[in-house]
Amino acid sequence: MKSLYAILITMSLLFVGCSSSDDKDAGGNEPDEPTSVTLQLTDPNATAETKALYSNLWRIQEKGTMFGHHDDLLYGRNWMTEVGRSDIKDVCGDYPGVFSVDFAEIMDDRSATSTLNNDRARVIKEARERGEVITACCHLNNPLTGGDSWDNSKNTVAKEILTEGSATNIKFNSWLDKLANFANNLKDNNGKVIPIIFRPFHEHTQTWSWWGSSATTQQEFISLWKYTIDYLKNKKQVHSFIYAISPQLDGQGTIDNFLFRWPGDNYVDFLGWDSYHGTNTAAFSTNLRNLATLSQQKLKPCGVTETGIEGIVKNGAPYDTYWTNEISIPLTGKKVSMVVMWRNKYDPSHEGSHFYAPFEGHSSAANFKQLYASPNMIFSKKLPNMYIMAANTTVK
Repeated sequence: MKSLYAILITMSLLFVGCSSSDDKDAGGNEPDEPTSVTLQLTDPNATAETKALYSNLWRIQEKGTMFGHHDDLLYGRNWMTEVGRSDIKDVCGDYPGVFSVDFAEIMDDRSATSTLNNDRARVIKEARERGEVITACCHLNNPLTGGDSWDNSKNTVAKEILTEGSATNIKFNSWLDKLANFANNLKDNNGKVIPIIFRPFHEHTQTWSWWGSSATTQQEFISLWKYTIDYLKNKKQVHSFIYAISPQLDGQGTIDNFLFRWPGDNYVDFLGWDSYHGTNTAAFSTNLRNLATLSQQKLKPCGVTETGIEGIVKNGAPYDTYWTNEISIPLTGKKVSMVVMWRNKYDPSHEGSHFYAPFEGHSSAANFKQLYASPNMIFSKKLPNMYIMAANTTVK
């Protein structure tokens, strides 16, 4: 007994010694102490809050993935513009960490008649007050033909925009002017301009849009991208945007697929990716790894800026374990800052199935709560302060 007691004491001392040394790395630093990094924004004159957000988009990838939902605060499956409402909150009791919105109706010829623009500004401000992250896409109408985003009937739209003094150039500039006015007057309760992750010309790898691969050459797309960013930050003094590119890639690809028509490292801040891969989980996982690898190579944060399955189905039947099987598990261990589901269309009579996230009463709600409880998924309540500079991080 005496010898056993001595052995136990010795083992306990060894355990204490090991545990105290394990709390630090070889350099004597706490394991949570991040390695110093310097990041570079497209806009060197970005506001302090924009730089702080950028630093946290990089750092949060080490902790997990923020969950987002497009138009989540604006409307849902059964409601429209109700203050404080959210389909996600209805299900799990918390707001998404990322709120995605569309700026097109603020910019183009619909701006004079849109009934939602005041509410768009309102919910962005509400999201910011809770400390959430805001990202914006643009399904812009065609400035040459007057058609919608999907009007790719003319392959001269980009060329006309880039022709100074042309009617299309003047119209497009006026749309950018409206966006700049909106962005520069979009302020929080402290009078600070609210940072936005702005992703113009999304899914440029696809053929559906007037800026896409069927209607523009590589050089035209790159020139259009640069023209838009330069106009906003240099001419209109918009200094609250983090510029995100977001190719669409559904099948299994390579790192090079994310660099399709790449406008250059000095014109991209955030590596977005739109993925409508359905239940091709292997493709999603491979592409996530490639995206995260590219993020580390280029020192630019990354995220899934659109994804989901319309109606949340598999083989025509409700897919009630979708959230753990297809979102939480594939993202575990990946350094990806966000995953954003596409919208839940307002459809109170449930005539259609255009929804990509659960809502109150949906059959996948219980599984979604499991995703919410996952340690790697970050919703509003678990967000760090995204608008104060992250430790050991410099943003130029």
